[in-house]
Amino acid sequence: MINITFPDGNVKQFDAALDGFAVAKSISEGFARNCVAMEVDGRLMDLSARIGSDTTIRFITTKDSEGLEIMRHSAAHVMAQAVLNLYPDAKLTIGPTVENGFYYDIDMEPISEDAFGKIEAQIKKIIKAKIPIVRREVSKQEAMDFYRNEPYKLEMISALEDGTISFYSQGEFTDLCRGPHVPHTGYIKAIKLMKVSGAYWRADPSNPQLQRIYGTAFFDKKELNAYLNFLEEARKRDHRKIGTALDLFSFHDEAPGMAFFHPNGMELWNALLDYWREEHRAAGYVETKTPIILNRLLWEKSGHWENYRENMYTVVIDEAESVIKPMNCPGGMLLYKRRRYSYKDLPLRAGEIGLVHRHELSGVLSGLFRVRAFHQDDAHIFMTPDQITEEILGVLKLVERMYSTFGLGFHLELSTRPDKSIGTDEQWENATSGLSSALKIYGAEYKINEGDGAFYGPKIDIHIKDAIGRTWQCGTIQLDMSLPERFDLSYIGEDNDKHRPVMIHRVIYGSIERFLGILIEHFAGKFPLWMAPVQLIILPINDDLAPFAEQLHQTFEKAGLRSSVDARTESLKKKVREAQLSQIPLIITAGEKEKQAGTLSVRTLDGKVRYGVAMDMFIKNVLDNIKARKLDLDIFEKGYS
Repeated sequence: MINITFPDGNVKQFDAALDGFAVAKSISEGFARNCVAMEVDGRLMDLSARIGSDTTIRFITTKDSEGLEIMRHSAAHVMAQAVLNLYPDAKLTIGPTVENGFYYDIDMEPISEDAFGKIEAQIKKIIKAKIPIVRREVSKQEAMDFYRNEPYKLEMISALEDGTISFYSQGEFTDLCRGPHVPHTGYIKAIKLMKVSGAYWRADPSNPQLQRIYGTAFFDKKELNAYLNFLEEARKRDHRKIGTALDLFSFHDEAPGMAFFHPNGMELWNALLDYWREEHRAAGYVETKTPIILNRLLWEKSGHWENYRENMYTVVIDEAESVIKPMNCPGGMLLYKRRRYSYKDLPLRAGEIGLVHRHELSGVLSGLFRVRAFHQDDAHIFMTPDQITEEILGVLKLVERMYSTFGLGFHLELSTRPDKSIGTDEQWENATSGLSSALKIYGAEYKINEGDGAFYGPKIDIHIKDAIGRTWQCGTIQLDMSLPERFDLSYIGEDNDKHRPVMIHRVIYGSIERFLGILIEHFAGKFPLWMAPVQLIILPINDDLAPFAEQLHQTFEKAGLRSSVDARTESLKKKVREAQLSQIPLIITAGEKEKQAGTLSVRTLDGKVRYGVAMDMFIKNVLDNIKARKLDLDIFEKGYS
């Protein structure tokens, strides 16, 4: 008698050994059809695996993320089989799953995406045939004999310890793999090849260059279509394209990975910083500024030289090595240390919009998302130990308030001590406990990332969610008990003795350049009125009305609005179209009728036009919208019919 326990605690008894699929069918035929694999006593296995003793089983279904990953790994095998059918001389290496899909690195003749059609046709034949995917285990020597003409597989097998090695076969195709896999190829309902690129074997340029073919797969064609539509929407929102179209920023070979901001981009930049400063003043922060270049000895003292050296730029000044700062923290330590503090002075909240430089490999640079020079909206909070919870809660509330202004949701993750770190076990335990306590009081759910903290302390990472559902890690709250000790920071307590302050490092925007790139894609270039580089544009309908348009421009500028005039000798229709493509929220038509009546004709980006708009009411409503930093353009909701 075999007892099988399920996750809900129920136990089923079976008279003899049986495979996982039979156990699933004992629950129901429909349930079994949706099973992909199973977890037996904590180990993922194929449904075909035999169960001959008491055990605990959790079935992996098409609804589980693990099921999707298993199916995508099977899809990588199917793609490899299809490639070999078409290119018999190709040599396989590895084919793992990655976020949103899979790839396979193959030593073969260079191909382009033009070849995808015939490869996908082969894939469809393999899927339609519903070929069983069968596992077998062989000795290491048998595996090497099997792959005697496959140099990459031989290299991988040679590196394995002696013992059994698992193969998976589907028809005539066999691959070296740990598994598990779906029961047959027909489980792959929707597959799409995405791109091809070059990749060196073992990421070593001295090795042969392979063809890396990427694909994705889903259990349902609707899910694939939804994903492809999502990618198309993401392409439309690419901040690099929008940045060029709206004349916001550019990059130049003379400064790789370092953005040049144009006048329109600076208006957007300043709008973000004006808001940051307003919120931080209200939250009790002071603003500071520290030098970009600091002596190497400071970075040795902080621990950054030991732990972050490979990312630093250095320069020799007066025969002494200095560092172009990759972060603002050590400068903040010096500012604190310049004077004596009492417990009555704490907490001290000091913010800095600091320009930092970090060396990133050229291959990972990506618009504003990955740069070598960027600004951080850093803040360092110095406090007494009993202020930890209150200060972390204060930061979380500030984060919530600021992100909501942009229409961004977020979730929280707590990252704990990494392998490479400074500080004592006790310091790490106290710091981690302080963060987790504050999170529990805050009340939001959070995920724990073991070993993903900063080298000097645990942290709360804040992941925002944009308009199309993508998540981005931007804000972070890091509790540090190590740097105050390294810099011998202190305050005078109620007992008139010296005590060590606790410190919080935190950012909300994170990298301002990256956050700006995220916002460009979040809004697809259609910024709220308060952020828009040009808030309104005046279009005279003919040359004679250009002076009237200029008068309107001066009136709007005097009121504090960012306006411009398009007085070119072009058709009004063309100028309206270009203003719309530039995502200017308000388009004012200056005609003779408006001049005589002293009113405005206002067009908004939704295509609606309001005639006879009173100037005073218009300016008041626009300024009210900007002051409230509203996401919607609601200036016509009150005061107009």
